[in-house]
Amino acid sequence: MLKVGDAAPDFTAPSHAGAPVSLAGLRGKKVLLWFYPEADTPGCSLEGRGFRDHQEYYDDHGIQILGVSFDPIDRNAAFARKFDFKFPLLSDLDRAIAIAYGACSEGKAQHAERISFLIDEQGKIARIYDRVDPRDHPAKVLAEFLDAQA
Repeated sequence: MLKVGDAAPDFTAPSHAGAPVSLAGLRGKKVLLWFYPEADTPGCSLEGRGFRDHQEYYDDHGIQILGVSFDPIDRNAAFARKFDFKFPLLSDLDRAIAIAYGACSEGKAQHAERISFLIDEQGKIARIYDRVDPRDHPAKVLAEFLDAQA
């Protein structure tokens, strides 16, 4: 299990826009890696809209939001269009990212666990959010980050 201070496992996965996204390519930026169970379901939609609604604040503090699910690219693309998400949604079809981060325990898992990781500019795990309430998770992550900066 990953702990705060551990190196975040690198990955490359296709985004909903079709372009690959790699953690290594984001070195120098903070990244919020957000695992969600399934695109366009009530809880995931609520949580995603929260990130969308707070995105300006995340952007202002240099935090790149990345959503990850086991959904295929086309389903994530429809989800992003429907809710006007401006952040990448990654398709982890082989579950490799989720397994590396502990969002599932095996390659046959149907859904990722609802868990998020704040990764610092050097690629280290800065915070793990393993008890996530989709209603307020995006605001809580941001509030904790801002409190830590004060």
